[in-house]
Amino acid sequence: MISKAGLALLDALSTGRKATPEELAAETGYSRDHLYDVLDELHAAGLLTETRGPSNQRRVRIAEHPVTEAYRTLLSEFSHVDWTELLSPATLRVCWYLDRPRHIADIADRLGITRQGVHSALSPLKHRALLSRSDSKYALRDEVSPLLAFARATVKHEHRARVREIAPSATIAWCDPNRSLVRVQTDEDTDALQAAPDWEMTGLGRFAAYGLQFFLAGEPPFWYAPDEELTAAEVVCHTLLLDSGSRRVSYSMLLIEAEDIDQETLVETARWYDLEPTVKALYRPLRGDFDRTDDLPVILPKKDEYMALKEQYGVS
Repeated sequence: MISKAGLALLDALSTGRKATPEELAAETGYSRDHLYDVLDELHAAGLLTETRGPSNQRRVRIAEHPVTEAYRTLLSEFSHVDWTELLSPATLRVCWYLDRPRHIADIADRLGITRQGVHSALSPLKHRALLSRSDSKYALRDEVSPLLAFARATVKHEHRARVREIAPSATIAWCDPNRSLVRVQTDEDTDALQAAPDWEMTGLGRFAAYGLQFFLAGEPPFWYAPDEELTAAEVVCHTLLLDSGSRRVSYSMLLIEAEDIDQETLVETARWYDLEPTVKALYRPLRGDFDRTDDLPVILPKKDEYMALKEQYGVS
């Protein structure tokens, strides 16, 4: 995640000019030694480009990148706000969840931090009246949507950079500040992620762990969520997030029945993936209602087809 010093450098270079580390140290107030470390990090992340001038003098410039473009947009629309003072890595992570009104406790649980930590991260935004509050829930005001876009760009870039060090073909299918779901294109990258710590196979590739073996077309997806258990409810959500076609719906229903995943647990998990209506629809046929209506978010299987599938895989 971009530090305050990194943000100060992006701010100083946002006009597109080139500058030396000495010039940037004088402008930002950070020591030259610290600034060199931050410049190296931003350059390695692809956020800066670098050239050498006379006497091998180092000159840097902001790169074209989703993160830098999002920050430039934020600056252009809110040039009167000192974002280098307001934004910290913790604040950017909390901003991810402020696309809609949420309770402090929910954000804290999802980030794995204390409620006080969330309050502290939000404090600078509260003081600048950038938040709306309703029924003890907080969200970013609609007019500061560029801040949400910048926070999400930085988080996605962090996940993308992490996985591509291991699996160059990987793309992000879904992420939040602490977790990511990725696709890969090559069997070499599949092998690399299977051997890497903190990564677990998910989606249909994980069903075999529950006694359900399906044919996989292509490479399996992987899940990054250090120190968290990959639950069957998460696997259902990952499967539907990647493909909510009728066949995947049927397979997901099999896993729900095989593992006896109760609706409350699955709906709570699905809330973070914006899949609540989808998983609620899956419980209709599981309770015997196979009527297929136009208002459902997914196509449910026909009763005879699903029952045959259950029998094939021995799901009672």
